[in-house]
Amino acid sequence: MRATPGHSRGVSAMPDAVGYDVQLDTITSGYDKKTCWVQARGGTVPGAGRGGGPAVVVTMQKLLLSGSDVFYALNEMRTDDMGETWSGPVEHAALGRRAEPGGVEAVICDATPMWHAVSATLLSTGHVARYVGDALMPDPRPRQPAYTVYDERARSWAEWDTVELPDEDWYFSAGSGSGQRVDLPNGDILLPIYHHADTDNSWTTCYYATVARCSFDGVRLEFIEAGDHLSVPEPRGLCEPSLTFFRGRYYMTLRNDVRGYVAAGDDGLHFGEPVPWRFDDGEELGNYNTQQHWVTHTGALYLVYTRRGLDNDHVFRHRAPLVMGQVDPDRLCVIRETERIIVPQRGARLGNFAMTTVNESESWVIAAEWMQPAGCERYGSDNSVYAARILWHEPNLIQREGPRVG
Repeated sequence: MRATPGHSRGVSAMPDAVGYDVQLDTITSGYDKKTCWVQARGGTVPGAGRGGGPAVVVTMQKLLLSGSDVFYALNEMRTDDMGETWSGPVEHAALGRRAEPGGVEAVICDATPMWHAVSATLLSTGHVARYVGDALMPDPRPRQPAYTVYDERARSWAEWDTVELPDEDWYFSAGSGSGQRVDLPNGDILLPIYHHADTDNSWTTCYYATVARCSFDGVRLEFIEAGDHLSVPEPRGLCEPSLTFFRGRYYMTLRNDVRGYVAAGDDGLHFGEPVPWRFDDGEELGNYNTQQHWVTHTGALYLVYTRRGLDNDHVFRHRAPLVMGQVDPDRLCVIRETERIIVPQRGARLGNFAMTTVNESESWVIAAEWMQPAGCERYGSDNSVYAARILWHEPNLIQREGPRVG
């Protein structure tokens, strides 16, 4: 059965179904054919918008189209009126490249902003990319988790910094890019990261995924401990983990070159064996070599992902459209008949995206059309940045108490 746009279906067999509609907004569009906006992700600042409503801050960065993962400074767009108007993009020098020894330049990338309730700050986490000129630094290429904090009054970001991990070889290249974290009631943060040891070829090494428990005081993000280190014996292991908390359990979704994986656990640090994502009929989901993310409602758990089989063989790694399906948290599978398209494909990939809980009525999935490879625009894409607004039929109370999720 194919994913279909439109209203969610009221399927009686669906466990704990929550109905929703989707409103697709275009935040910005157009590009200069040399660069394009990528890594668009949003975070919500409660009470900072018009009339005491929420403000949504979206960060994104330019990509050099003639290169491979060549990123520049993070920029910001913002709405204070629930998407009626947007300001920006505004470049922040504090989020740009900085010089390192040997002609290397470093920049924060793959960043995901999320409100940290205990410190009342918008904290964005990602990792560091390194370049020599406009090419990735040759291997061995170190990487660290990176973060920056938003100053709501000044509407500016602090200089990006890195998280110091234990001096162990397998953290030589460690990142928290493109992930969803969980904030604990005491202010500690469960930050999913992935890592590998020093190597001469980062494209063939095996990654491990883990959750780092960190402290955060509104300024400094500091490592406390790490949980299980998960991997699979398939190309490059597990990477780009995203974490959520739902009805007393933690769930982590993981990228793999061959297929997506999911794992569950009780404390956010220790998990059962990762299993491939499947539909409830047993067929594999068809997601591969790209990330997936959670949309969490009090009454139901959802996964947003890309996959094969949606008339999308012309899309790079089948990374569009974005589809959303309800998860059976006991069986760790997606209920096929709940799957629906939330962002349609127009030739360009949409695989680098994120979500934010805006209020009890709406969750937004933010995604940008990534204009590689050349020619994807002939299907209609123009580097649009989208907000797919999930309009819940029932209040979403996940931010009221307990662990906080995006």
